[in-house]
Amino acid sequence: MKWLSKQYGAGLAAVGAAMIGALAAGPGVSQAATEAQMEKAKKWLDEFQPSTLSREEQLRELEWFIDAAEEFRGMDIQVVSETIATHEYESNTLAKAFSEITGINLTHDLIQEGDVIEKLQTEMQTKTPIYDAYVNDADLIGTHFRYGDVIPLSDYMKGEGSDVTLPTLDLDDFMGTSFATAPDGKLYQLPDQQFANLYWFRYDWFQRPDLRKRFKERYGYELGVPVNWSAYEDIAEFFSKHVKEIDGERVYGHMDYGKKDPSLGWRFTDAWLSMAGAGDKGIPNGKPVDEWGIRVEDCHPVGSDVRRGGAVNSPAAVYSLRKYIEWLKAYAPPEAAGMTFSEAGPVPAQGNVAQQIFWYTAFTSSMAEEGLPVVNEDGEPKWRMAPSPHGPYWEEGMKLGYQDVGSWTLFKHADPKRRKAAWLYAQFTTSKTVSLKKTHVGLTPIRESDIQHESFTERAPELGGLVEFYRSPARLQWTDTGTNVPDYPKLAQLWWQNVADAVTGDETPQGAMDNLAKEQDRVMERLERAGVQETCGPKLNELRDAQYWFDQPGAPKPKLDNEKPQGQTVAYDELIKSWQ
Repeated sequence: MKWLSKQYGAGLAAVGAAMIGALAAGPGVSQAATEAQMEKAKKWLDEFQPSTLSREEQLRELEWFIDAAEEFRGMDIQVVSETIATHEYESNTLAKAFSEITGINLTHDLIQEGDVIEKLQTEMQTKTPIYDAYVNDADLIGTHFRYGDVIPLSDYMKGEGSDVTLPTLDLDDFMGTSFATAPDGKLYQLPDQQFANLYWFRYDWFQRPDLRKRFKERYGYELGVPVNWSAYEDIAEFFSKHVKEIDGERVYGHMDYGKKDPSLGWRFTDAWLSMAGAGDKGIPNGKPVDEWGIRVEDCHPVGSDVRRGGAVNSPAAVYSLRKYIEWLKAYAPPEAAGMTFSEAGPVPAQGNVAQQIFWYTAFTSSMAEEGLPVVNEDGEPKWRMAPSPHGPYWEEGMKLGYQDVGSWTLFKHADPKRRKAAWLYAQFTTSKTVSLKKTHVGLTPIRESDIQHESFTERAPELGGLVEFYRSPARLQWTDTGTNVPDYPKLAQLWWQNVADAVTGDETPQGAMDNLAKEQDRVMERLERAGVQETCGPKLNELRDAQYWFDQPGAPKPKLDNEKPQGQTVAYDELIKSWQ
């Protein structure tokens, strides 16, 4: 403290008393902070700008990390995450900064999301550490709290990890903690990045008087942001079949992907059935039937099949698969059906796609680069993002879309000392010292204070609605996979294989979803029989006539007489005003 006070005495006087008091609670803060390490911390401050903290407050947080890391210096710690821009920044920059500042040798590996799940699953099965900590989707919350392999962070921060838990972590500032909280009320994972699955469209085309006039004449309502799937389908048809060319270029009214690949499963488990309206009302997830079509009673999954009260093969779910296939084949570029998620992602930036119903905001930064056909010379995008339209089975009060929340996860079987060192890094990557800069790099906000910062007010016009969405109450309807899913790795792999059968025509949409429901229930039946889940394991309902469940309130819902009601749109600028 003496050295820091000598160097920054005047600045420290301005630091808030609450911040000083909270950090001073740490054991021996400053005493262990060597002058050399503080010099390194000071040199990194320029990298960590902008920040919601003052530079003096940032130094105080970094000083706490230096002190807390004292007994772990020289250790080699290895963590892993999927490969997206946010994690690339962590791996290339924040891991290096953490290593220099704390003396812990931190390696942050980047692998594909499917590989992260595979490593995680292997470690859960063998109880043999592969990594010291994982960033994995909060989609696994139902898995983690049932198997008992993951440490509830609520317990860890108060108990074993209390001496290495940042006093200024400020969990209330995180936007996604509800996604990582189990039915027992405990937080199991710490959000590191999050991005939503929204509707993307060419704002400039939608504003053109000639196109607006032609659309109104043909469909009887205004060209705008589609509120329902009927309008989305009309707009897709309009651009693909009637407009066809803009400025001499062939254009399409829809973009998607359809290759038989694990990413095809995400296309559906990331709330596609919920967007159609297959599940029940409830935020963050439908109760008792969620967006995977799994019914839960008293926290126990009881079935996926409509004959058990589930909704995987319900009329709404089958409708959602049928529409996906119809739109892919009729309105998307011909090559889309042979693409994976990562291959299809950059296509709208090439400038010939009018809209995309299933678009991840993780692509925002790559879609806003200067020189792209979809970016104006002044740097503002020609496109915008907006809330996703919903299908005819959707009801007010249901979730409307998916939010990916990559979250730090610690295993019980890990070495306690290595776990503490990894937990320090997890907090460093999410701390207020670095989180605002990280958010500007990857555009995957996790803190309310970051998205509300003036730097994002200034940058908002360049980001096509991202800032407005995250500042709006609408974002609450975008959530991750919920706690109804008892074993994400085992169940997720069933989806892409069955969906692919419908895409290729080897199965009808109904047949594909029937098969998926049976296979999903078979996995849950094995989990029930084996008794491997510590709490809230599956207890499958007996099969009964599907009509019994259709006659009950909520999901599964009986088939509608009309699955294509009148299309509805809203003007984008009016939509944004309503959020404000």
